[in-house]
Amino acid sequence: MSGAQLTQDEAFARIRLLRSANIGPISYSQLLARFGTAAAAIEALPDLASRGARRNYQPAPRERIEREIAAARRAGARYVFHDSPDYPHLLGELESAPPIITVRGDMALAAKPCVALVGARNASAAAVKLARDLSRDLAEGGFTVVSGLARGIDGACHEGAMPATIGVIASGIDVAYPPQHADLQERIASEALLIAEEAPGTEPRGSHFPKRNRIIAGLAAGTLVVEAAPKSGSLITARLAGEAGREVMAIPGSPLEARSQGCNQLIREGAVLVQSADDVIELLSAFDGTPVSSFREPLASIDWSPIGEDADSEPEGVAGLLTTAPVAIDEIIRQSGASAGAVQMALLELEIAGRLVRHAGGRVSLSY
Repeated sequence: MSGAQLTQDEAFARIRLLRSANIGPISYSQLLARFGTAAAAIEALPDLASRGARRNYQPAPRERIEREIAAARRAGARYVFHDSPDYPHLLGELESAPPIITVRGDMALAAKPCVALVGARNASAAAVKLARDLSRDLAEGGFTVVSGLARGIDGACHEGAMPATIGVIASGIDVAYPPQHADLQERIASEALLIAEEAPGTEPRGSHFPKRNRIIAGLAAGTLVVEAAPKSGSLITARLAGEAGREVMAIPGSPLEARSQGCNQLIREGAVLVQSADDVIELLSAFDGTPVSSFREPLASIDWSPIGEDADSEPEGVAGLLTTAPVAIDEIIRQSGASAGAVQMALLELEIAGRLVRHAGGRVSLSY
């Protein structure tokens, strides 16, 4: 069933499934593949949770989803599902791609070649001007500029590229953050494209920002860091881009300037040194899925083939192989001696029960 052919009831059920406790992008996809529809998956959730040793599991209340959908409509937003024709292609390649996003604006911008530009919130005046000029030149060169609406570099990128820009936020589609960018966020929603993964009405929390960063990196063929300290969210976005097999680029800076150290570090670790929009356009115009940058090799892909109905799971046996330290799923399959489908089913049951945490690169751990 494609996103374009969804019935209203199934669309509602998909939102409800994703908003239910302990359901993430991977478990959502596995449940849809296993049960065929979100409605059937929701019915199965209490039994799956009980197999993972959690009793009295309740899916998200229907009333909560009704309120969410009403809030999205009031905000002028719409839902885009993972199998909708206009769901961004590159974003969909991520193993952790958000199954449902809420959007305001022109989705055609996400279908154009995209480049992510990120950097420091407390950026220098020179870096802010550079970011604005780079973004304008990239937009004129036919690219859509993706950023995160933060203060400093992000805001300058959106302003420079307008209207060829995508803003990705860590809050609900109807919540402006940071407050001083409320007018810019509304302008992006009206003239460009605004994307949120969190439910409408959700205030941003610290855990939302890495999730937002993976969407920024996932939408684009490459991520360019303009200015960043050694431990910043911009470097997280760059690492996520590298792990996804995308280009990672950085603007070099003086070793005497703390805000340049993150970019210089990226270049030292294999990111491509760029100094102009032409450098970025030349690099990304030739991008064929194999990055020039050697920054962080892509992680091994995991076999996410659908879990068959005959998969005989043993969640406690699999749990016995896990600790709170992340381990690769293929290692669990190897040590358990069970089939890949049986292990995936056991992990799914443990996750729905709230006992499993999924990490990047197909690794898992116990939550406690």
